[in-house]
Amino acid sequence: MYVCLCHAVTDRQIRQAVCAGACSMRQLSQELGVNTQCGKCGKCAQQVLKNTLAELGDQGQKAA
Repeated sequence: MYVCLCHAVTDRQIRQAVCAGACSMRQLSQELGVNTQCGKCGKCAQQVLKNTLAELGDQGQKAA
């Protein structure tokens, strides 16, 4: 699903960026351009970031 229409960024791209090390909205903005133009995608992008970090944290706990 498209999260940022201004920069054509999808939730998949955000998840990939988080898996590659992005852990803040600032990093996502720098890498993908989310929340840098009209700002309407900010809340959704933040939620995708939060959910992906939580999923990665859960996977790390299961492996330990």
